[in-house]
Amino acid sequence: MRHLFVFFGLVFLFNSCGNIYKCGEDRPERFAAGNRLMEVVNERDELCQRIGGYEEENVLLRDSVEKLNDNLISLYGVNQKLNSEIVDLKEANGKLFDENQALTKEQIELQKKYSNLFTDSYTQGHLFNERLKVKEQQLADKERMLLEKESLLLEREAAIRDLKAQIAQRDSIAKRLDELLRKALLGFNSDELTVEIKNGKVYVSMSDKLLFKSGSANVESKGKEAISILAKVLNSNADFDILVEGHTDNVPIKTAVYKDNWDLSVARATSIVRILTSDYAMDPIRLTASGKGEFSPRASNDDAQGRASNRRTEIVLSPRLEELMEMLSK
Repeated sequence: MRHLFVFFGLVFLFNSCGNIYKCGEDRPERFAAGNRLMEVVNERDELCQRIGGYEEENVLLRDSVEKLNDNLISLYGVNQKLNSEIVDLKEANGKLFDENQALTKEQIELQKKYSNLFTDSYTQGHLFNERLKVKEQQLADKERMLLEKESLLLEREAAIRDLKAQIAQRDSIAKRLDELLRKALLGFNSDELTVEIKNGKVYVSMSDKLLFKSGSANVESKGKEAISILAKVLNSNADFDILVEGHTDNVPIKTAVYKDNWDLSVARATSIVRILTSDYAMDPIRLTASGKGEFSPRASNDDAQGRASNRRTEIVLSPRLEELMEMLSK
């Protein structure tokens, strides 16, 4: 305040002195004054400079105040907006809180359900594991049985291969014997003697015209000739079993010796077996005598030709294949 009083006093003094330059003007180059006046002038110029600085500072402060007022207004609007957003956020927060409470409750319920489901799942899983173990054991048993069956099947296949080989061997032997017999018995007519292969066996069929008189079991000379040739071939091929079967037609017979056709058919087969064993030393173990009478006809008994065909003695030659018979018996 003291400076202001001094300043206004100097201004008044300088205004009253026409030779003094005004406050704020540049000092003239040839300005001169007394010492006391110069001190006053210097102090005045210093005060004028300060006042000028204050005025500039005041202008800057006014600008700053205006800017601050503008900023304040802007901040007030921002504050109002933030207050509104805070209100909205509080409402949203309230809703989120409610939702959180609901979700927490739902979570607790889900945890209970999960716990129950876990317990049930564990129980069911245990039961499932037990059932799975049973199924695995059953599967293992089935696999073991399957392996056993496969092994058995392989054994059977091997046996079948052996059986086929045996059958092929039997057929080969039978075919060879058939050829030998056909060559050996070429001197006999087809209505007297035939040779054929059936089911791997050789059948030598001789008519009663060649072997026997009607109602008799005594072998005729021509029949003995055929038996002799047959015996030589059979003795040279000991790997055959020999079945002698007697057959008749259906015309009834009854004599002092034979009661019926069956009795006659057996007697005729036995007569031939005795000749083979007695006259040609054939091993009795190889021989079997049987009679079928009229009960295994080859043709119809309604005419003479058919009855003649049925009156026959068949010598059935079977290859002695012990391995084959053993396989077939299993």
